[in-house]
Amino acid sequence: MESAQPISFAVIGGSGLYAMPGLTEVEERRITTPFGEPSDAIVIGTYHGQRIAFLPRHGRGHRYSPSEVPYRANIWALKSLGVKHVISVSACGSLREHLRPRDIVVPEQLFDFTKGKRAYSFFENGIVGHVSVGRPFSQSLSAALAQAVRQAGGTVHEGGTLITIEGPRFSTKAESLAFRAWGCDIIGMTACPEAFLAREAELDFAIMAHVTDYDVWHEAEGEVTVDMVVQRLHDNLALAQQAIANLASVVPTLPHESAGAMKFAIMTARERIPAEARERLRLLIGDYL
Repeated sequence: MESAQPISFAVIGGSGLYAMPGLTEVEERRITTPFGEPSDAIVIGTYHGQRIAFLPRHGRGHRYSPSEVPYRANIWALKSLGVKHVISVSACGSLREHLRPRDIVVPEQLFDFTKGKRAYSFFENGIVGHVSVGRPFSQSLSAALAQAVRQAGGTVHEGGTLITIEGPRFSTKAESLAFRAWGCDIIGMTACPEAFLAREAELDFAIMAHVTDYDVWHEAEGEVTVDMVVQRLHDNLALAQQAIANLASVVPTLPHESAGAMKFAIMTARERIPAEARERLRLLIGDYL
């Protein structure tokens, strides 16, 4: 039976996070969206009195490549539950010596180096919106997340730039060295467009990036492999679970920084917006049409 308690906090990540010790009143919800089906059913549970939603980004069994993840459906589905704050949990490669495997990075900036294969915006087919993403992550949520990781006993680094590549292949050495020269600090495959869509949906967003490797630039370390990524993510699973548990009780006290992000972002004249587009985006911008 579905709980009437609102769900304001969600986690997007890999398998296992919805198996947190102490999670009660667990249920699954399958949500249909105007942008197709989400990656999987959303797992909802109660922890210390707070309802939390968990969505495996790649689907259980890791069925979707980074380019195939239904990012719009995932964000729309979380928004439909009433979510306001989202934590993304993901693996990343380190482009800096001091960011070591099994450390956690909570980045403050994004560099998008994907190749245009992904659906990047909810705004298309008759409606144009230009959202501001100068600061792509919520500052208050990122700070609270970093503190939650510290309390769980993890080594956390705040700040830095995450570059998102297309994947699913890993970098060449020439690419890895170029990313370092560009000033990027960590590398991943899923932050874009996830963070941008979250802003369009007025969801506060932060990333718990688990360093699993040194990409391929480091002379003294082996090149990144799937086995390396999986093992080091597994090593950090208990840490991730505890950090999320620590954060759950804090989230209700945080400001909703992204509220109103789309209020002045819609360029299309209201009388020229097709009825279909109004209906498709009513959940996201109904108050502004």
